Amino acid sequence: MAEDGGTFAGTPVPRQLRLGVRDFTGRKAELAFLTRLLDAPRAPGGSGTVVISAIGGTAGVGKTALAIHWAHRAARHFPDGQLYVNLRGFASSGAPAAPAEALHGFLAALGVPPERIPAEQDSQAVLYRSLLAERRMLIVLDNARDEDQVRPLLPANPASMVIITSRNQLAGLAITDGADLLRLDILPHNEAVQLLTVRIGASRATAEPAAIQEIARLCAHLPLALAVAAAQAAARPGIPLYALAEELRDTADRLDVLDTRDPAVSVAAVFSWSYRQLGDDAARMFRLLSLHPGPDISVHAAASLAAVDEPQASRLLRELARDCLLTEHAVGRYAFHDLLRAYAARQARDRDSQADRDAAIGRILDHYLHTAARGALLLEQSREKIALAPARPGAVPEQPRDRGQALAWFEAEHQVLLPVADLAAGIGADSHAWQLPWAMTGYLYRRGYLRERVTLLGRAVAAAARLDDALGQAVSLRALGSACIDAADHDQARAHLERCLSQYQRLEDRQGEAWARLGLSRLAEAQGRYADALGHGEQALTIYQAIGHRTGQARVLNSLAWGHALLGDYHRGRRLCQQSLALIATLGGCDFECQVWDTLGYIELHFGDLAQAAAHFECALSLGRENGDRNSEAEILTHIGDARHAAGELPEARQAWQQALAIYDDIQHPGADKVRAKLIASLPRPARR
Repeated sequence: MAEDGGTFAGTPVPRQLRLGVRDFTGRKAELAFLTRLLDAPRAPGGSGTVVISAIGGTAGVGKTALAIHWAHRAARHFPDGQLYVNLRGFASSGAPAAPAEALHGFLAALGVPPERIPAEQDSQAVLYRSLLAERRMLIVLDNARDEDQVRPLLPANPASMVIITSRNQLAGLAITDGADLLRLDILPHNEAVQLLTVRIGASRATAEPAAIQEIARLCAHLPLALAVAAAQAAARPGIPLYALAEELRDTADRLDVLDTRDPAVSVAAVFSWSYRQLGDDAARMFRLLSLHPGPDISVHAAASLAAVDEPQASRLLRELARDCLLTEHAVGRYAFHDLLRAYAARQARDRDSQADRDAAIGRILDHYLHTAARGALLLEQSREKIALAPARPGAVPEQPRDRGQALAWFEAEHQVLLPVADLAAGIGADSHAWQLPWAMTGYLYRRGYLRERVTLLGRAVAAAARLDDALGQAVSLRALGSACIDAADHDQARAHLERCLSQYQRLEDRQGEAWARLGLSRLAEAQGRYADALGHGEQALTIYQAIGHRTGQARVLNSLAWGHALLGDYHRGRRLCQQSLALIATLGGCDFECQVWDTLGYIELHFGDLAQAAAHFECALSLGRENGDRNSEAEILTHIGDARHAAGELPEARQAWQQALAIYDDIQHPGADKVRAKLIASLPRPARR
């Protein structure tokens, strides 16, 4: 028997890998990544660090299954054996394994007699590294708690390879030990369906394809949940798969459906092992995140949700991400899958009072409402202002400073604001339920989200009516009427705008009455009733002049200019545009200035001054794009195409129309049909025979 660097006589080659998962499915990219590590360059002479792949990921994502499956496939590359240990870093009971415990087991597997195994950990590690110095071995360190637990178990021999699984990211190993980090996510949908199909049986899965697809989604594509669902289906062969899907649809009971009574493979139990490792503040943040309705959350919003400052919120979110209970899927934006959300919600119900949960929901509603309201006024300075109740203590709304920041915030939060508005309506927070759509509508208009505008504003009208808030109803009806005009639903638009006008008149709100008149003018114009459009516009202008509202005057002057141009009075239209631009100059610019230049371009086009028309249209297009106004951009591009066509520049005309059509189609705007007709009419006609 030799000691340092030698072998112990008669020692069998250790083959400690545990049994792999039968019918392992998917993870092709991850398996390929691990296989490539076999050919990675190693440091000569043993001076470098072993190539390590630290597989991190949330509970139930299949870290151990992947590691063991690949280890069995790669075993032939390690003729001196494979070592395996479960470090119990997140075990359901008992303390994590100490490094000395793992080293003792490895040394015994390598043939060291019990009496020759040193008592101290450092001496054990020295002997372990010596025994592996001339060997090519694969070591699997499963379920590690942190870097300190695994560092004593890393050999110095670059011919060996270590695979580590952990729910923590173990980024420290990449810094100090050259580890290759592989983060596992939930399965892609097709692989989740494939896993269910393999486990349940192809014939049964093929018979109910829709149910298989739904079960995959309801299990959040999490391998453990999919395996449990498949086992339940297999245990009840006479039950249709759609019945299992029906059981899983109830979010509150979903974790119970996925409970096998075996803590090792029950979804909630496995989640609990990670949750119990959290500090009190991180655990509270995790629970409160279940109350947030959006698909993800920013650091700013999380600070309001938990009533903490932003540095602390950032620190807690990073801790949850390190423990794989959240994913930072974009810089500063965090999310978790539906099963973790359900687990967090259960913990919140069990540990946080109803008053605390209600306060957190109130803070997050205030966060989005007050930030959106500020952003709305930056995007559209001329819009009517509404009085908001002060934000609750602990809510810290964001403060966009200019139009660009406001637009960027709306872009980032668009998919969050929609469910937040739904939440407000669902819990009876009716002030938020009408005020948040009011704040969102300018952005939704600019980006062309027409259906969302109509839906949200319809709910806003209902919420304001429940409050018996006359001003809220008037404001919401005006915005809804405008959305219905854009949707070409003229009957509904008329009904909403006439109700709106009546409300403002009862309130003796002159500015609101002018807004309603302007809406009715737009409707009449859309219906081709140009004289009526001018009549409503003149009434609006009279009101704005009487109350000294210069921004309203500038807007209406452009509306009147457009109406006169449509009626062929281009000289009057030009004068009105010039008056509008003069007012806008005194105001330092307005968000609708692009529309005035577009009107001027249209007028010059009909005067026959094609060069001047093109210059005005280009100015309008630049301003429209700067505002992020896709509706106006498409309309201006249509007019540019008209000007190019009038100048005989057919390719350029078609290019502008195609750009306009692409926008209209993307935002599902009725204007697409007219532009498409222009493109069809401009096609070269086949020669007659």
